[in-house]
Amino acid sequence: MSYFYINSFKINLKEYGGNYRMINIFNAPFQVGFYNTTPNAFTLALRMGLQRSEQLFWWVWEANRGSPVDENATFSLEVDENLVLANADGRIIWQTNTSNKVLLPLGKFVWQSFDHPTDTLLVDQYLKANGPSKLVSRLSEKENVDGPYSLVFDPKGLTLYYKSKNSPRPIPYWNSSNWYSFEYEKLSLENVTLISNPFEIGMEIFFVNVAFLGMKVFSEPVNNSTLTYPRLGIDVMYGDSMR
Repeated sequence: MSYFYINSFKINLKEYGGNYRMINIFNAPFQVGFYNTTPNAFTLALRMGLQRSEQLFWWVWEANRGSPVDENATFSLEVDENLVLANADGRIIWQTNTSNKVLLPLGKFVWQSFDHPTDTLLVDQYLKANGPSKLVSRLSEKENVDGPYSLVFDPKGLTLYYKSKNSPRPIPYWNSSNWYSFEYEKLSLENVTLISNPFEIGMEIFFVNVAFLGMKVFSEPVNNSTLTYPRLGIDVMYGDSMR
């Protein structure tokens, strides 16, 4: 069973036991690269951490989960401003679908990984009904495909689901109804946003057309609160706060 746990601290030189090849695209604390846990099956991903502590980097976003690329694959920004990941044979595996679009019109991003979470939420990242609405776990450390656990946002709140091989549909086993008082249970949620500061880690809760702002505090950070994140793990929902 998966549950919400925040602010643990682990040391792991190679998360998931995989190898990685980093690309020279770095904007602290994030870096882009490829990793693989099985031979010749690479995932384009974003990792977060401190440059001086290689063992504290963690993968926080993936582009092509379930569709790995082979050796000699290419990752390129095309002349039409579409960002493309293609296999060595030219077959497109993943893309941003930003062809012929201005990437930064009036200071607003046309596409960013921040709007497409996989199994992890970063500080100030959100889930909402008409946008990114769920996290999905990976299957195992070796098998980088969608796993059985999902955290789904809808106007009534957050719900954790488990999908077994024998079940036709996901089974709910937890929801966030106890995060706010009874008088607000009949209201619709607009989004929930992860917040973190030196004193607390939690979720801000925004209601539709209501000035009330709720908040659910999980814990106090013990390390660097700006690098804290919750993740829907293989068999546990957990989070890390890095030194």
